[in-house]
Amino acid sequence: MGLVQTRVTVLDAHSTYCHLLAEAEQRDGDTWGVHLLDVQAQGFNPDYTVADAGTGLRAGQRLALGDTPCHGDVFHVHQQCEALADRLARLAQGAAPRRQRLERRMVAAKQAGRGNTLSSALAKARQAETTAQGLARGVKVPTHWLERDILALPGPCLDDRRDLFDFVVAELKQREPLDAARIRPVRVALERQRGPLLGFSRVLDTKLAEIARQFQVPDYQVRAVRLPQRKPKTSQAYWQRRDLLNRRPAWKSHDVRKAVLQAREETPRSSSLVENLNGRLRGYFFLSCQLGQGRLGLLRFFLNHRTFARRPERVGKSPAELMTGKSHPHWLELLGFERFRRSPTLAQASQIHSAKSPPS
Repeated sequence: MGLVQTRVTVLDAHSTYCHLLAEAEQRDGDTWGVHLLDVQAQGFNPDYTVADAGTGLRAGQRLALGDTPCHGDVFHVHQQCEALADRLARLAQGAAPRRQRLERRMVAAKQAGRGNTLSSALAKARQAETTAQGLARGVKVPTHWLERDILALPGPCLDDRRDLFDFVVAELKQREPLDAARIRPVRVALERQRGPLLGFSRVLDTKLAEIARQFQVPDYQVRAVRLPQRKPKTSQAYWQRRDLLNRRPAWKSHDVRKAVLQAREETPRSSSLVENLNGRLRGYFFLSCQLGQGRLGLLRFFLNHRTFARRPERVGKSPAELMTGKSHPHWLELLGFERFRRSPTLAQASQIHSAKSPPS
């Protein structure tokens, strides 16, 4: 039996600062609670968190952070719904070849005078194909609504999202008897996670209401700013909606749009940053059989103080600088080392000397 190692990780959604990267034998409520208490003692005090449906993590957060909301991770729900829709679509596609084979056999049987031997099987195959195609369409449409409308940032208010969410669950429950083994787990997961999954909408509604108050515009106009974002920029509908928005005072329309885009970017809905960090860490551990807490601590320090090389608003800044708003020396200097600086070559030295020599 190999040694199974797990990690508990806490990241800041805006700066990607890693508050916690620790090795753990298990991820139950007590383990998470102890680690969260440690980072809380260092100043960790979030307005809300985003996590998957893991019971241990949520139990540990209740122990350590009390009533701090824990929103649901929409990424894993999207994966479940997409996997369900794709599986049912493949089953529907596979039903057509079976029906076609029986039809060819039926033609041969009729020529031999034995067509009645396959009539029942062909009727069942046709009925199975019709049922499979209807089930695939009936599941794909509501799950598509869930991803594109209900759990998307550009969308209706929280109350409307709740009604639409309940409608999707009801549609899945109605079709559950046709394939309970596949549909029931997704439907139950949605029912249990409705509140956490829609938690981001409450935060977003508060931000949009503040934008409407700040710029003194109706709330529905602020929400209308987000509508073009749901269409690709190459579509006619996108530019038609943009044209309607641009008919308002230019300074206000531009400022409101900018504020709405910022509010959207600062409202996380998934814990994908943690998945991204775990993927980056694999590159450091591919030669190691075991992970030690010392190595994890060093990697955490390195990642928190290494400057970004992409995204204009982050280039030249580290996660620690983005979170604290204060600059710091190079991460090697923070560890007490002296940075290596390449000495100038002979040609560069002569150029420097020439530049510093006074004119004759």
